[in-house]
Amino acid sequence: MKRMVLVVAAWGALLAGPAQAELARIAVAANFTGVAEQLAPVFAAQTGHQVQFSFGATGLLYGQITQGAPFDLFLAADDERPARAVDEGFGVEGSVFTYAAGVLALYSTTLDVTDGLAGLGGGFEKLAIADPQAAPYGQAAVETLTSLGIYDALRPKLVVGENISQTLQFIQTGNAELGFVGLSQVRGQSGVWIVPSELYTPIRQGAVLLKPGADNPAATAFLEFLRSDEAVALIEAAGYRIEQ
Repeated sequence: MKRMVLVVAAWGALLAGPAQAELARIAVAANFTGVAEQLAPVFAAQTGHQVQFSFGATGLLYGQITQGAPFDLFLAADDERPARAVDEGFGVEGSVFTYAAGVLALYSTTLDVTDGLAGLGGGFEKLAIADPQAAPYGQAAVETLTSLGIYDALRPKLVVGENISQTLQFIQTGNAELGFVGLSQVRGQSGVWIVPSELYTPIRQGAVLLKPGADNPAATAFLEFLRSDEAVALIEAAGYRIEQ
């Protein structure tokens, strides 16, 4: 089993909320790490419940869910696996919704990639993408390169991260001169090209209540919280779009 980052957000018990605070165990796509960590204290302040996040590539997390991992909620980087969770008996019917639409970005700390295709034209040895089999952002990167007609030419230069967080690390550490990441990961940084949305399939990130969380008030409360104005504002500020 591949390594995942585990973050426990345990602010709730110290803050105002219901008398019986509960814990929601939430599997979260790696691209949403920063936003989830911002949402946790706000949620705790409003409800008193606690959340425990496990971050990883969507495909990896879904594999763990099907193997019995005790998650209450699944915040994926696509809308296909939450729907499949319901179809395959792991998710609660009627609970799936799109909580964010991801935006793909090309990023470099050393090269000028702000002109997009010209930035991909050469002058580098390694281009980082997330694993397209496990991470929707990696699949979107492959689709972008294919749409631009340069996938075959650049394929020998690809270095593949197991998830979008590791892909960003490759760029930040110089193991790749540039790479495709989520806009939310590099928002506010220089050296970013926001990939035109017509070059890749929309990244609709779906949430689903899993069967272990069906009777967990913390899980159902967090799902409702994701639709709140306060949560939506934080998600949009982080670089995601919200579909109405």
